Amino acid sequence: MSDTRPADQVTEAFEAQRDRLRAVAHRMLGSHADAEDVVQEAWLRLSRQDATSIHNLSGWLTTVVGRISLDVLRSRQARPEASYGDGLPEFVVTLDDGPVPEEDAVLADSVGVALLVVLDSLGPSERLAFVLHDLFAVPFGEIGRILGKSTAAAKMLASRARRKVQQIERPTGVGREQREVVRAFLAAARHGDFEELLRVLDPEVKLTADTPTGTVVALGATRVAAGARLSASASAAAQGRAVRVNGLPGFVAWSEDGTPLSLLAFTVVDGRITDIRIVTDPAALGRMDLPEPA
Repeated sequence: MSDTRPADQVTEAFEAQRDRLRAVAHRMLGSHADAEDVVQEAWLRLSRQDATSIHNLSGWLTTVVGRISLDVLRSRQARPEASYGDGLPEFVVTLDDGPVPEEDAVLADSVGVALLVVLDSLGPSERLAFVLHDLFAVPFGEIGRILGKSTAAAKMLASRARRKVQQIERPTGVGREQREVVRAFLAAARHGDFEELLRVLDPEVKLTADTPTGTVVALGATRVAAGARLSASASAAAQGRAVRVNGLPGFVAWSEDGTPLSLLAFTVVDGRITDIRIVTDPAALGRMDLPEPA
């Protein structure tokens, strides 16, 4: 940047980068709100910086956004009870009335949500290396500098993350198979069939529940199955409908007076449920555009 560049040109240059920076931060954090906060913090740091010392604004901003996002991820890891819920993906809920000719049209959305789910399971350094290199073509040398590691170490982190992500880059059976697995899970939960619940749950299934009192995370088929039985018995009077949640199979339950009680979203891989997202917080449900009860 030239020594004579005025402040309004710096602002203009930043605004030209804003959408890309927001996309980087969103892939890193899985939350639009957190991504906006990170981009705003990057702007504040730029405004305090001597612009004449920045020779590559795009690279400088990517580095800053990457480091801020890394700090957020590490903070979440250290205090999951306080921050995990902030990373829940935004839910777009539509009715699911069965297979339709446009089944493939929602495939990209399904991949996008499944990718966020898998990214959420990566360590902060793995996630940053994969997102910056594979999704935004940032060189490994620059990624290594953000992480405080060598170029070779950055490559290894990205490679390890890539192996974990590959399973959701070739999704199949988004329609009927996933619906049948979810239907079997809901029926087993309703009837208290513990063995059937274990059959449809992946042994390492992860359940994340956004509740009125905070975020609860349960890991493993035994814990999730036990919780599903108890939840179903406690809400036996509820009515529900099958829905799509960002293209994935889901379910909405309402009370008898039509008040939404819960939203469930499922990720199904190889015939088993690997991830369940549940929202029971009335405030969160109230912000969603949910379909009407049947």
